[in-house]
Amino acid sequence: MKIIISHPTLNANSKNLVIGLLKSKLLFKLFTTIAIFPGQLLFKLGSNPKLKDLKRRSLDKTWQPYTQSKSFFEFGRLLASKLHLEYFVKHEKGFFCVDKVYQNHDKWVANSLTQAKKEGLSGVYAYEDGALATFTKAKQLGLYCIYDLPIGYWKSARSLMQKEFDVNPEWSSTLTGFNDSSDKLNIKDQELALADVIFVASSFTKKTLAEYSGNLPEIKVIPYGFPEVKQKKEYQSLANRKLKVLFIGGLSQRKGLSYLFDAVEGIQNQVELTIVGHKAVANCDVLNLSLEKHKWIPSLSHDQVLACMREHDVFVFPSLFEGFGLVITEAMSQGVPVITTDRTAGPDIIKSGEDGWIVEAGSSVAIKEVFTKILETPEIIEQFGLAARQKAQTRPWSVYGQEMADALSSLKIL
Repeated sequence: MKIIISHPTLNANSKNLVIGLLKSKLLFKLFTTIAIFPGQLLFKLGSNPKLKDLKRRSLDKTWQPYTQSKSFFEFGRLLASKLHLEYFVKHEKGFFCVDKVYQNHDKWVANSLTQAKKEGLSGVYAYEDGALATFTKAKQLGLYCIYDLPIGYWKSARSLMQKEFDVNPEWSSTLTGFNDSSDKLNIKDQELALADVIFVASSFTKKTLAEYSGNLPEIKVIPYGFPEVKQKKEYQSLANRKLKVLFIGGLSQRKGLSYLFDAVEGIQNQVELTIVGHKAVANCDVLNLSLEKHKWIPSLSHDQVLACMREHDVFVFPSLFEGFGLVITEAMSQGVPVITTDRTAGPDIIKSGEDGWIVEAGSSVAIKEVFTKILETPEIIEQFGLAARQKAQTRPWSVYGQEMADALSSLKIL
């Protein structure tokens, strides 16, 4: 069995899937937009601080024989974003918008399948918003269609998030996911309809697919891995200082931000809150006022994120709708206990009350109750933090890659 992996931009989960398939000799080809290898000119240019984004696209030399790349639209998107040419990256409409990147990539992969099948291809593995043309062509050729849904189903998102428009209307401008056109949403449904199997990274994502009106194939839940556990966290007494609480993520109400701000209201003399992330929109007054009350850092590099996590006592991720939440596993790998909701991967990877806490989504009271418990028994910070770190050591990214390879090799592909 040989599989094509199609992912325009490559993230941690797709890269570790590729590693797993390479080890198991299941990878036919990787199709992506920008692929940079050691020794190439672009790799050398990535050493320039102004071009550091290129370094993120560099891949292991052993991948080179398997990698196909076509980078025009993605380079255009990166350049237009860098130069703040908003017209070119406008949602769904801009010539270099992320939707156009995915659509053009999808068509390119689809056009490559006929030849690939002649060379022994068995199936295609593609991701949401970039699978329709590929799956349509794959079906014509009798190839197996493997779909990856990285975040919950859109109808479920609409129904769950609609409440926020009524309960927290002043935050509604940050819910930018409601800007998707009916055409884009229809494409998501068509992709699901063509899938022979669906992979998701959390039980919550699987649950959201109950709102899909058609017939679905088998849904496999395989959580992502944890980052490598390297540095130890130094735990410090809470005596004579505030509890240091951290949030990292996009600054929108989908992340449950209002509930976090409400949870610390009235206990600022005991809790110090740091927020790291970009604003979803610039002109949300209630968000801007909330950020003024606390420490706000707009952006950090990945290494800085991990260091920042180690400097805090507890990480809070109160998301209202999340396919996984990689920041949860990152914080746990740094020995920081996490408070998160039942609408993330939290229930799949955290044992609530032992190595973290799972709270009801949309409840500032539930978050504040955990803060109170920590303030009353501060020794649980180290106890839970060490347990979280130990959990991270048992499930590195290599375990995810191997589990994915095992699951794919067990599929009944003709």
